[in-house]
Amino acid sequence: MIQVNYGNNMKKETAIVDENTTIRSFLEDVGIDYSRGQTSIDGAPLNPGDMDKTFAQLGVTTRCFLFNVVKLDNA
Repeated sequence: MIQVNYGNNMKKETAIVDENTTIRSFLEDVGIDYSRGQTSIDGAPLNPGDMDKTFAQLGVTTRCFLFNVVKLDNA
């Protein structure tokens, strides 16, 4: 089990998940729309194909920070 500090522009929370959970399924389970922003894990942007990798495949062993930030342009 690993601790994931996750969020987006509006909310930040913490969850305990199995290290064999994929990034995509985790974000869907917690209600974060990853299609509208840049997703990063521990400050590094995810590469193509990383969404379907597990936390363990990405080298996460105890805890991580997973955020999806949307850049909003106004007028």
